[in-house]
Amino acid sequence: MNMSENTVLITGGGSGIGRGLAEAFYRLGNQVIIAGRRQVVLDQVAAANPGMRTIQLDIDNPDAVKEFGKKFAVEFPGLNVLINNAGIQRVENLLAQPPDLETIQATFTTNLLGPIRVTAALLPLLIRQEQSTIINVTSGLAFVPGSAVPSYCASKAAMHSYTLSLRQQLRNTTTAVIELIPPYVQTDLGPSHGNDPRAMKLSDFVDEAMMIILKDPTTTEIVVERCRHLRFAAETGTFDATFKWLNNGMA
Repeated sequence: MNMSENTVLITGGGSGIGRGLAEAFYRLGNQVIIAGRRQVVLDQVAAANPGMRTIQLDIDNPDAVKEFGKKFAVEFPGLNVLINNAGIQRVENLLAQPPDLETIQATFTTNLLGPIRVTAALLPLLIRQEQSTIINVTSGLAFVPGSAVPSYCASKAAMHSYTLSLRQQLRNTTTAVIELIPPYVQTDLGPSHGNDPRAMKLSDFVDEAMMIILKDPTTTEIVVERCRHLRFAAETGTFDATFKWLNNGMA
């Protein structure tokens, strides 16, 4: 993956990790387009980064994603980097009655079906490029789940599995597939994440993630040091201990 002179689309680019990545790629001399539901938030990011483009998009709407794919190919025919970042996380009580099926459905729609739809809509354009990259943002919680957010963890685990299959099916094309696996980061994903001292600073996460790609442009996974204990818990035989640590308040 080249780090400059790309045309980069980032979903969920108005805040958090999406905005951090958008601004990092922008500083490296890429054309960056950020997409999201809230136009006012997108406009604030673009105003702070002159030349950055915005597109309002609800990835939960399959018809809107199809139409978006058609229009995007016309307006940005050189797209060669897609970052599927948009996601939601909500606390769930699985013992509650009646069960909160709406939260479960919304989480899987945004975190799993949305990225799959966007990828399907833009894949014909991406594979026409001499070189292109799809980056799917999952989570350390895809590998060791946090019981307070079960649907989030399950949707990210499913996205990890989908990413492996996508990479395998695209192995003979010009499109590479990378999985970005964040730890707990200070963002607005959860109600208190932004100022939780236990979470990794957003700027530190983005800087380390970008450095991993710069050092190894052929990498298939971006795992910062702070997330390695989650990502490799099963491989290192520490899953049970890590699960206990994580679900007892990260003490």
